[in-house]
Amino acid sequence: MTSHRAELTPQMLQYAEKFDDRGEIRWLPYLMYFHASDHRSQVVNTDRLGFRLSEGQGQRASAGGRVPEGPVRLIAGSSTVFGIGASSDADTLASRLWDRHAPALPWLNFGGRSFNSAQELLLFTLYRHLVPQIEEIVLFTGFNNLGLARLPRWMQGDSGAFFNGHEYFEQVQELQARQRRASGQSRWSARRAPRRSEAELTAPDLSGQLDLAVELTLRHLDTWRLIAQGLGARLTFVLQPLAPWVRERPARQEQLLFDELDGIANFSQAYGDICTIEAGRRYADQLRGGCEKLNVPFLDLNPVLGSAVKDEDWVFVDRIHFTDEGHDIVAGLLAEQLTLR
Repeated sequence: MTSHRAELTPQMLQYAEKFDDRGEIRWLPYLMYFHASDHRSQVVNTDRLGFRLSEGQGQRASAGGRVPEGPVRLIAGSSTVFGIGASSDADTLASRLWDRHAPALPWLNFGGRSFNSAQELLLFTLYRHLVPQIEEIVLFTGFNNLGLARLPRWMQGDSGAFFNGHEYFEQVQELQARQRRASGQSRWSARRAPRRSEAELTAPDLSGQLDLAVELTLRHLDTWRLIAQGLGARLTFVLQPLAPWVRERPARQEQLLFDELDGIANFSQAYGDICTIEAGRRYADQLRGGCEKLNVPFLDLNPVLGSAVKDEDWVFVDRIHFTDEGHDIVAGLLAEQLTLR
């Protein structure tokens, strides 16, 4: 029997092949990891650095490829900005903005698969020099910091937890053990694992998760603000939509996909009490207050999207990534809400 995922969203199989498979991850200094470079397919294409190509007005562009002359606009964030779920490069948020909803200037895709706010900022910092003129930066993000705040406290470090963190710490521990053995330390000390307190082994409660995610997001947003000011670019923070934050009941196709995906990896179980409209609104309220203090425009797109779609509109391929129609609807709402032309 064909799965609902293969039938309704066949493009997701190509994302899984290169962009979900940990064996295909490019491990990089500073960033930890990024997308496959120079990847070519009918669904997704990347440049020499791993940035996804955006398309608009009969042109293609990317930070590590062709950068249009004159000012450009950037949309930055994690996998939703990268465009997981889109059936082609032309259907990502950057492309729909450039080609249809805000075509006055080219849009570049600065999305990083599975990035937290520190990695989003670092990606821009490392590659900003490739994009000399930037007029607009839309930071379309928020969920990953909150999802990662559910991990045990020992994984949070100074700048928050990150995806694939368990593999990283296991490799570091193994390296430390080899180094101890090489330096002549005892077999016992070479194998000794760090002792962690009960508090370090537990995750924060919902309020603690919200506080941690907000603190990290605003900390890194403040640096985005300073960079944008120096560049003379307008910066807006947009809290990305999450299906349970948008509406109580998903569309028929969404429910089929969510149920099937929960059989593979239970999203609701993994993310628990953050997957409610109430939690999403609490998070948005805290972020809004912080953005006001930083004087950074803030937009919670969840209620906006919830008001714009009908019950039968199929917007999500999973709870965080959009269908082609979803990308187009969201791009239109961004243009409207941020008065982009």
